[in-house]
Amino acid sequence: MEYSEKSIALHLESRGKIEIKSKVSIKNRHDLSLAYTPGVAAVCTAIGNDKKKSFTLTNRANQVAVVSDGTAILGLGDLGPEAAMPVMEGKAIIFKEFADIDAIPLCINSVEIDDIVKFCKLIEPSFAGINLEDISAPRCFEILEQLEKELSIPVFHDDQDGTAIVTLAAIINACRLTGRHLKDLNIVINGAGAAGIAIARLLIHAEVKDVVLVDTQGAIYDGRPGMNPIKQDIAEVSNRSMLQGDLQTVLTGADVFVGVSRGNIVTAAMIEGMNNSPFIFAMANPTPEIMPELAYKAGAVVVGTGRSDLPNQVNNALVFPGLFRGLLSTGTRKVTPEIKMAVANAIAHSITPTHDSLMPTAFNEDVVQNIVTVIAEIASASIPQESDLVCSQS
Repeated sequence: MEYSEKSIALHLESRGKIEIKSKVSIKNRHDLSLAYTPGVAAVCTAIGNDKKKSFTLTNRANQVAVVSDGTAILGLGDLGPEAAMPVMEGKAIIFKEFADIDAIPLCINSVEIDDIVKFCKLIEPSFAGINLEDISAPRCFEILEQLEKELSIPVFHDDQDGTAIVTLAAIINACRLTGRHLKDLNIVINGAGAAGIAIARLLIHAEVKDVVLVDTQGAIYDGRPGMNPIKQDIAEVSNRSMLQGDLQTVLTGADVFVGVSRGNIVTAAMIEGMNNSPFIFAMANPTPEIMPELAYKAGAVVVGTGRSDLPNQVNNALVFPGLFRGLLSTGTRKVTPEIKMAVANAIAHSITPTHDSLMPTAFNEDVVQNIVTVIAEIASASIPQESDLVCSQS
């Protein structure tokens, strides 16, 4: 189905995808006096005396900011903050529909690290969490690192760790389906931006056999000249065989391909050169690196993409609603590698995988609940808790 024209029509008709609705009724002067002046003064005074009460006397406990500068929109690149808004509104409706979280899209007119960090710090009193989105690498790594240190609420960059978590979940289920094991897999990741590097980090933490990242200059390896510090760091813990060359060269003999960069760059010949029955996760949006039918014809045993209209969608929409629901419900401030691993397993084990249904869909209600459960288990086992703020669902 062709979605471009229909999506434009939908957005024109509805003028975007979100709105704000009142949670209380204002039908008369009494109602207005309670919700606004004079009654609201007592609420303000209570919060002024104890700022933690902002989590119980306002919607803050159930409110997440979706922050973007529009520099890395889907597979479209840097189109600016105005063009980022349709994606951020999309995130907001997914938050609401699947986890009953109120998310506010905030697309800002700066690409400076200090500006973005300062902006998030300034809006902290209004929110229980911040979801960074579509901010290009390598700036996104420093922004997340600074905010995790300086804010008292959880910060999550979905393009990094959301994509990493859902990718690990997909590989777990591909292994369950085929009887393979993570420790035996040689994995090639095309794309060394926010998603690619975060995926590599998590797969290394999951103890796969090896991970090789490929960027526009070819394989990343320790000592390759001209790399930024983020790429150098990942080079030191990946590509143990010191493979060099382009994507086709590096894919030879690999077990898994993960694509998070550009569409239409993988050929049937590349897949035929991989190990028998490889896993292909062609997740570039909106155009996959190779279409599923071509990948299967070339010998792939499992194929997934990032698209909603194709089987085996591997998309971080499976991650962030349940993740934030769990973070807000438990007052957990930081998304640790332990949490990422647990969430990936929770997603994977929400279904029994098949070749046509490798992953649960976003409409599977077990996904959010399973994620919330594992985060609660980790939080209850943590001594001391990472935060004493318990933010319940409103």
